[in-house]
Amino acid sequence: MDFIQIAKDAKEASLKIADLSTELKNKALLKIAEKIELNATEIFSANKQDLASAESLVQSGEITKSTFNRLKLDENKMRDMVQGIRDIAKLDDPVNKKLLVRELDTDLTLYKVSCPIGVLGIIFEARPDVIAQISSLAIKSANAVILKGGKESINTNKKILSVINSALEEIEGFPKNVIQQVFTRDDVAEMLKCDKYINLIIPRGGNSLVKFIKENTKIPVLGHADGICHIFIDENADLDMAIKVVTDAKTQYPSACNSVETLLIHEKFPAKENLLAALQLSEIQLIDNPESWSHEYGDKILSFKTVKNVDEAIEHINTYGSGHTDSIITKDIENAEKFMNKVDSAGVYFNASTRFADGFRYGFGAEVGISTNKTHARGPVGLEGLTIYKYKLIGNGNIVKDYVDGSKCFKHNDIIK
Repeated sequence: MDFIQIAKDAKEASLKIADLSTELKNKALLKIAEKIELNATEIFSANKQDLASAESLVQSGEITKSTFNRLKLDENKMRDMVQGIRDIAKLDDPVNKKLLVRELDTDLTLYKVSCPIGVLGIIFEARPDVIAQISSLAIKSANAVILKGGKESINTNKKILSVINSALEEIEGFPKNVIQQVFTRDDVAEMLKCDKYINLIIPRGGNSLVKFIKENTKIPVLGHADGICHIFIDENADLDMAIKVVTDAKTQYPSACNSVETLLIHEKFPAKENLLAALQLSEIQLIDNPESWSHEYGDKILSFKTVKNVDEAIEHINTYGSGHTDSIITKDIENAEKFMNKVDSAGVYFNASTRFADGFRYGFGAEVGISTNKTHARGPVGLEGLTIYKYKLIGNGNIVKDYVDGSKCFKHNDIIK
């Protein structure tokens, strides 16, 4: 099908779903979760096809080992995917929330109300579970979505989307074409030009993908290019805590964007060698003075550096970091507050693993991605990040002339701030 027609269909669907009841949206989500569970065996089978094909792509260097790891859909990912959909169904509807109610005059009231963004274009590599996450968030936030996955996950993507749309077809009153999928590079090129119909592009992939998209579209882009996350071990940090947190942040899922890439250690931390030895026992390769402090390894590799104090740690992070997620391990609350206030990142943590930077773990049900932007949405982007707002003004024949010539005066009384 012609991409412009797909985009037009998505635009039409976005206008229809915008007015859908919370009850109907939740009914659709629960049906999707049910259908995915019922078709899990077929989804795993499709994923095995992709994994078999991807092995040769790894050997030829077309995809990295970390991309291959993200491609694999196991029982844990399936469980989280289904639970995430059900969790989204339990969340409050983000649409039509009154964000502000202001009485401009006795018979003139201004409402600021949340509303859907419209049509989302999602471009992602590997990660087949992304389809269910984004589709569910789009439905609950009343957006239409056009998905473009990587060729390495084409069988899994097709199967999951067919299950989702078969579930939606069973929901009476649910509009068609809310969730659509495209497959070619030409489709990506058309998507990036389609600012007439698409309101927001969300890339989920490596640095080169995000950079390419940002440089080749007029459509607003939400996302992050790099995941250069840091952990700073303060002078009085607890050794056992430091070992536990850093190990989790590096090894729990090394290819994730919220995996720690650089360890900063206070020069007076007395157990530095013990910490480094413990990390090596967890099969972490340590690099002192790397070629670049802004490299995302995506593997069990960790660069480390000794710093004089918390201020030098903050300076290093703000210089070389990507604004994703950074953490401090310390017993000093004053240093922790300084760190969290001065580090310019979407997530700043105190005695916790950077791996918590995730919409599911934040209780968002799922996420469309993590944004390091400073406009609209930042950090893990869930339902609220997929809404914008509009102003509704309700009057009684009011005209501006009355307020300009002084026969009437504005009251500006906030009923809801």
